[in-house]
Amino acid sequence: GQTHICHWNVRGPGFFALHAAFEMQYTELFTAVDEIAERIRALGALAPGGLGNLAQMAGVKEIAEDASAEAMVQHLVDVNEKLVTTLAKARDLAGDADDSQTEDLMIARIQVHQKTIWMLKSYLA
Repeated sequence: GQTHICHWNVRGPGFFALHAAFEMQYTELFTAVDEIAERIRALGALAPGGLGNLAQMAGVKEIAEDASAEAMVQHLVDVNEKLVTTLAKARDLAGDADDSQTEDLMIARIQVHQKTIWMLKSYLA
């Protein structure tokens, strides 16, 4: 995914901090994707295959491998903001369908992505 690309290719004075931060983020994202995929299966649908498919479905463009550290961080801010919007729509649909389990899952994911946005923006400040 996008965070993996940033983790592998970040360079510059902030390398160590960003490399570690990106690793924490992609590790958390892997667990989240698994939880969401299992919820989709519990609802009787087939889960989309892989992070790449999910990113494509969300309309996320890939970051260039040679992007600057600041461009990587800004890109991940943008991706997380897009995810918050998408998750909020899913939360509302789940609420309309009286699916409180999915609604709770979406609320929890929104909180994680909002915290990630705050942390990434703090790096850019």
